Amino acid sequence: MNGTIEQVRARVADQKTRQPELYGRIDFDATPERFTEDPADSVAPKSVAGAEPTAEQLALVRAYTLLGDRVADAYAGLMPQHGFRGLIAMLTRACEEGVEAVPDAPPELVAFIRDMEHVPDWVDMDLVREGARLDRNAAANLSPFAIRGAFVATFMNRYAALPMALTGTLGNETAARRVNETASFFTSTLLPGALERQGEGFKAAAMVRLMHSMVRFNALRRPGAWDPKVYGVPIPQVDQMPAGLIPIFLLSYKLLRQGRTTFTPAERAKVELARYRCYLLGLPEDLLADTPVGVVQTMTARNQTLRKGFDDETCGALVRATLAAYLPPDRSWRNRLFDTVERGFAKVFFLRQFMGGDVAAAARMGVTITAADRALFGLVAAIVTSRMLAYGLALKVPGLRDLADRDLVAQLRRHLARYGHAEFTTDAAQYRPTTGGAAKPATA
Repeated sequence: MNGTIEQVRARVADQKTRQPELYGRIDFDATPERFTEDPADSVAPKSVAGAEPTAEQLALVRAYTLLGDRVADAYAGLMPQHGFRGLIAMLTRACEEGVEAVPDAPPELVAFIRDMEHVPDWVDMDLVREGARLDRNAAANLSPFAIRGAFVATFMNRYAALPMALTGTLGNETAARRVNETASFFTSTLLPGALERQGEGFKAAAMVRLMHSMVRFNALRRPGAWDPKVYGVPIPQVDQMPAGLIPIFLLSYKLLRQGRTTFTPAERAKVELARYRCYLLGLPEDLLADTPVGVVQTMTARNQTLRKGFDDETCGALVRATLAAYLPPDRSWRNRLFDTVERGFAKVFFLRQFMGGDVAAAARMGVTITAADRALFGLVAAIVTSRMLAYGLALKVPGLRDLADRDLVAQLRRHLARYGHAEFTTDAAQYRPTTGGAAKPATA
C-alpha cells in the first residue's frame, strides 16, 4: 500500500498548508455531496461476487476523492508569475533536455520532474515494455474506431464531468481536440521506449498531468466556477482511474465472471503497462491493483461511492458535442468516409461496453443508435477482428514477429500524425461557468 488511511488523510489536509491560495477554502473534514456511502445512490450499486470492496478500500477512495496532485499542483501554482505557456515551455524543455537545461528552473519544476523520474520498486519495467508491445495490435487496429465511444463514457456523471464542461469542451471543435489529444496520449505511450525517461510517452504524461493541475488551479480560483461542498476537488485521483484503467477493469470483470482470479503472463504485462502509465499521471499505488479481484474491488469502490447524477446541461451537452465533433484532420472524401464509419462504430461500442446494451438509456443521454450504426459496427468489427487475429498470429512466429511489430509501430505513427499535435493545454479565458444545480437522477 502507498500508505495508511491516516497518512493519506494527512496528505489531503496538507494541501491546504502547501497551497492555501488554491485549497484554503476547502473543508477537508467535510464529505462533498459527490461522495455517497449508500451504493444504491451510486453509479454502480452492484459488484462481482467475491470482489466486493473492503471497508479500507472505501475509506481510501474517500480520502483520494479529495486529493489532487501535490507536485504538479505546486508547479501549476506558478501561473501568475510565468503564465500557462511559460510553464508549458519550461516543462517541455525539462522533459526533452533535462531539468538542468532550464535556466533558473523553479524548485516546483525540479520536484515535478524528479517525482516522475522515480520508478517505484513495485513497477516491473520489463513487463511494462512487453505490455506496450502487446497493446500495439489493438491500438493500431481498434483504437481509432473506439476512442470516441470510450471518451463519451467519461461524461456519464455530472460530478466527474464538470471539469470538462468548465474548460469549454461543450463546443464541437474543442471536443474534437480533446478526443484527439486523448488518442494521441495513449498511442504515444505504446511506441518503443516511449515510457523511458526520454520517451515520447513520458513527456506526454507530464503534459497531461500539468493540464489537469491547471484545470484545478483555474477552477478553484475562478469565482463561482466550482463548489467544493458539492464537487470536492477538481479531477481528484479517483476520477483519473476510469480513463487509465477501463480496459484493465473490463478484462478483470470478464475474468471474474468466468471464474478466473489470475492473469495470464500476457494479461499481466498489459496490466503493468496500465499501472505505470497511471503512475506517471500521478496515481498512487493504492489505486493500482495487480490482480483481477483487486482491480475490480478498487474500481467498484470508486463507482459505489460516486453519487449518481446526470444533468443534460453538463453531461448531455458533452455527449452531444463529442458525438458531433469531426475528428479527421481535413475533409477529403476518404476522411469524410472514415468519420461516418468511425462515428457509427463508436456509438454502438459505447452502447455495448458502457451501457449494457440499454438503447433507451443511451438515447436519454443523447446517443441514438440507428440500423446504419449497427451495420457499420458489424462491418468494422469483422475487419478489425480479422486484422488483429492476423497480427496476433504473426507476432507469435519468430521470423515474422519483428516485421509485424515494426509495421504496427509504423501504423501508430501514422495515427499520431492524423490526430495532430497534442497541446495538452487549458486556458482560463475559455472557461464557461455552469449552473451547478442539484443533480438529476441518473438515466443510465
